[in-house]
Amino acid sequence: MKIEVLGMGCAKCHTLTGLAMEAVAELGITAEIVKVDNMKDIMAYGVMTTPALVIDGVVKVKGKIPSKDEIKAFIKG
Repeated sequence: MKIEVLGMGCAKCHTLTGLAMEAVAELGITAEIVKVDNMKDIMAYGVMTTPALVIDGVVKVKGKIPSKDEIKAFIKG
């Protein structure tokens, strides 16, 4: 599983990255968590507002920070 956090390095982006790491750890799964801060790469997903969370190439949320429980639900599918 690949989890991407899209954002330019703002506080909200760092918070989302931390929540994603916690969710993965609590679920006991293995996932690659990647920060994407290149605007061209972010726009390739059609995202205009950050932070955004992408799981296996699918944008799950953009422009807000989901709760850890929401992130877990996205991961579980």
